[in-house]
Amino acid sequence: QVQLVESGGGSVQPGGSLQLSCAASGRTLRDLYFGWFRQAPGKEREFVAAISFTSGTTWYNTSAKDRFILTREAVRNTVYLQMDNLNPEDTAVYYCKAGTTFSQAMSTTHGATEYWGKGALVTVSS
Repeated sequence: QVQLVESGGGSVQPGGSLQLSCAASGRTLRDLYFGWFRQAPGKEREFVAAISFTSGTTWYNTSAKDRFILTREAVRNTVYLQMDNLNPEDTAVYYCKAGTTFSQAMSTTHGATEYWGKGALVTVSS
């Protein structure tokens, strides 16, 4: 089992920045892959970015590629999503996910070895 707790959400003006954190616990993280997803009101949950906790290799969706940076800190068992140049379309609940493959970390599935946090709300408005 893996427990995930997101933090760092809040309100920000367009053009601003936020850093989300995902603190993991419960088992070794070395062979896990982490993903961030978001779900805006009335829309389906969508993939944002993923990272291998072991190698640090990352993958981003098109909207995040030039504005978001995903990193991990092994000592703190934490994954960070730095979000810059935010715009109102980024408003959503952001979810952290852990899985045993990169594919799991990039999909919205809920399998036996896939773990989700409860989400953090990000609001971008003027």
